[in-house]
Amino acid sequence: MTDLLLDMRRTHTCGELRLGDVGKEVVLMGWVQRRRDHGGVIFVDFRDRAGLTQIVFNPEISEDVHQKAQIIRSEFVLGVRGKVVARPDDMLNKNMDTGEVEVFVNELKILSHAQTPIFQIEDRVDASEIIRLQYRHLDLRRSKLQKNLIARHTAGRATREYLNDRGFLDIETPFLTKSTPEGARDYLVPSRVNHGSFYALPQSPQLFKQLLMISGFDRYYQIVRCFRDEDLRADRQPEFTQIDMELSFVGEDDIMEITEGLIKEVFKRVRNIDIQTPFERITYQESMARFGIDRPDMRFGLELCDVSDIVKDANFKVFASAIKNGGIVKAINVKGGGGVDGSSSGMSRKEIDELTQFAAIYKAKGLAWIKIKEGEWQSPIAKFFTEDEKSALKERLNMEVGDIIFFVADSVKVTNEALGQLRNELGRRLKLIDSNLYRFVWVTHFPLLEYDETEKRYQALHHPFTAPLEEDIDKLESDPLNVRSRAYDMVLNGTEIGGGSIRIHSTELQERVLNLLGIEKEEAQEKFGFLLNALTSGAPPHGGLAFGFDRLVMLLCQEESIRDVIAFPKTQKATCLLTDAPSVPTMAQLQELSIKVVKIEEKS
Repeated sequence: MTDLLLDMRRTHTCGELRLGDVGKEVVLMGWVQRRRDHGGVIFVDFRDRAGLTQIVFNPEISEDVHQKAQIIRSEFVLGVRGKVVARPDDMLNKNMDTGEVEVFVNELKILSHAQTPIFQIEDRVDASEIIRLQYRHLDLRRSKLQKNLIARHTAGRATREYLNDRGFLDIETPFLTKSTPEGARDYLVPSRVNHGSFYALPQSPQLFKQLLMISGFDRYYQIVRCFRDEDLRADRQPEFTQIDMELSFVGEDDIMEITEGLIKEVFKRVRNIDIQTPFERITYQESMARFGIDRPDMRFGLELCDVSDIVKDANFKVFASAIKNGGIVKAINVKGGGGVDGSSSGMSRKEIDELTQFAAIYKAKGLAWIKIKEGEWQSPIAKFFTEDEKSALKERLNMEVGDIIFFVADSVKVTNEALGQLRNELGRRLKLIDSNLYRFVWVTHFPLLEYDETEKRYQALHHPFTAPLEEDIDKLESDPLNVRSRAYDMVLNGTEIGGGSIRIHSTELQERVLNLLGIEKEEAQEKFGFLLNALTSGAPPHGGLAFGFDRLVMLLCQEESIRDVIAFPKTQKATCLLTDAPSVPTMAQLQELSIKVVKIEEKS
């Protein structure tokens, strides 16, 4: 086979030449970004992952090379040799790192021809995401995505170096493991050797990292692939990556200090941003009270305020009825949103109706509102309040002329969720959020359990191995829903980027928690007996945390979707448009696994 690169080896990338290189003979290799013919002289923006360099084909330098260059087009792969020349002052390109120089080509090798790409290889591309995922090899040539994946690499490298320097061991755990009840559906893998049996792909290395602590390894980490068969959205994928870690002989403060330092290091290395530590901490109860959700965006105000005690006897039956039925009434004061007399009428009825429809997405039955005008309240519900109730609301909500107040009255869950999401929507609509600001917060002391009305049983809010707070252990059987856990989430700009807990290391306490979850001894042994048996061997106090690596990189790169920071992502239907996965196996493969595929209509 002919070696097209014979006598030509790359000396520089397309992003590194500067004025100090003028006069050097260099060899560049890459792709044609764009080609321009200016009166016989051909200019080409030449690209590799490091950047762009302008190369010039001038017949006065080489007639043969200039003639050969006539056929090159976008995305041709070239090798060129030439001399670095300073650009004239009136032809400098300040938008390119290499914009002060260009390369006059005296040798050209066309390494590969290319068809016209289905979309332009530019950062701003008009092609749909479906097309871009189908032709992901072209999409990944775009500078934006290449920078994102380089940032991902840098974040991973910084993580490994930081944890290695602090005594952590990078230990792999199995991908083919046992299915355990941890929340989402498992991906199952049939075993050919053990007919009728299936492995599960791990949703996380949770049980294995606890076993490593019981084995005496003290500090473990992995940057590990995990798998969940669940409905997808912008920040979820069926296969995703975690920074997973576990430590022995530690408490919450130790883990928070280590992980804050990691985040500080990653942001410095990837974005050159100095993150201030320690991070703010709030409890789950405080987060729900102030923000309505457990992953608050701390970059803006608009905090929720409970006014149930003020309106419980109001003539407005919607409020009074909600409270009587065990619900609450909460409000948000949007300063200036009601319009200041003489300058603005504030939010229109159309905008209010849109916000009402938005709240309905989160099951709110309505969105009451009041505009505060000079000397009056403008609202369909203003007439239902007494002067004393108005005075109390004014003081509680800090009402001033020009404000608009939004109320939701419903169950505690619906009120918090609807008003919390409305707060985020108002933050976006009113441009209250600084996209260049990074605000971290720890949310702590989550409930240990929640009650599933459908299945009529308790479920672990995080997982069954999360330890309860010491002072709440006595309430496990008598008041389980008010038992707080030693769980903690790290939240950045309204997105949970990491979560973990101190684990249960006592066999007796673990059995009590499993009993609350309706998992009896025989079932517990069947599902995760290997962990329960290990706990009897002398388990150290331990805890850990897992970061969603994809989400973290997404926020570092200021992207809206983790698909833009993953090389080969799946769609929201868990399909790969590039490879057409998943695909139908052959009959021979199914027979070898003793599997029969039943069509959906046959099930009925």
